[in-house]
Amino acid sequence: MSASLTPSLIVRLLLIITSMNVTSLVNAESPDLEALTKTQDKRLKKQIEVLTAQIQQTPDVVGLYSQRGDAHFFSGEFKEAVADYSKMVELNPQSDVSHWRRGIAYFYATQYDMAAGQFDRYHSFDNVDRENGIWRYLSHYKSKGADAARKELLKYDKDDREPFGDVYQLFSGTLTGKQILDKIESAEITEREREKRMFYASLYVGLYDAVEGRSESAKKNLTRAAQNTWAPKAGYGPHYMWQVARLHALGLSSE
Repeated sequence: MSASLTPSLIVRLLLIITSMNVTSLVNAESPDLEALTKTQDKRLKKQIEVLTAQIQQTPDVVGLYSQRGDAHFFSGEFKEAVADYSKMVELNPQSDVSHWRRGIAYFYATQYDMAAGQFDRYHSFDNVDRENGIWRYLSHYKSKGADAARKELLKYDKDDREPFGDVYQLFSGTLTGKQILDKIESAEITEREREKRMFYASLYVGLYDAVEGRSESAKKNLTRAAQNTWAPKAGYGPHYMWQVARLHALGLSSE
């Protein structure tokens, strides 16, 4: 029997094809971020078209806004991503407290106070995740300045996953980016674990450098994160953050 190509099936196939293309390009020794972006953007445009048609038919399906919001974000369309993520919350208010993606989209849409508020609410959902605390710091830095951001940095009592214990100390001012990266380089861990830790460390050292105005260092570290081979195929969360690294690195390159 032949399966009909329903809109939802088309979207799933497009997502698989995009993932395959991204993975093959990232697996190159020194992936070309601009070429990767052009390849991905063509498929994301098609995904958005298909999802928009689905939404017109079934406008109350939360998952469609989630998928289209991601496609908009990965395309660098941050305001459109915010709109779709906000529609998710409108349809399902309980999703607000855990919607870290909306916080990041707010940040890149330069709605820094809204971003900080989203990360505040997330902290009530998960008081261990230092990644959330970092994004809250970055949002406050943009809206209030460095001193206020450091003063309002969230405190954590419980351990988090590696390497966030060390990375968070960069934002509290007790470790440098070089110390964090050197520690990962010399750690007695598997190469896969090293690649994982190096991705997150490079990403957040780069983001820290960016808000501090150290553009060249930020570009170097964010490009290293975007060229990481673990993140784009490690699962939904790491893949999303890899997209953040790619987009921010490209943004710095175009300045």
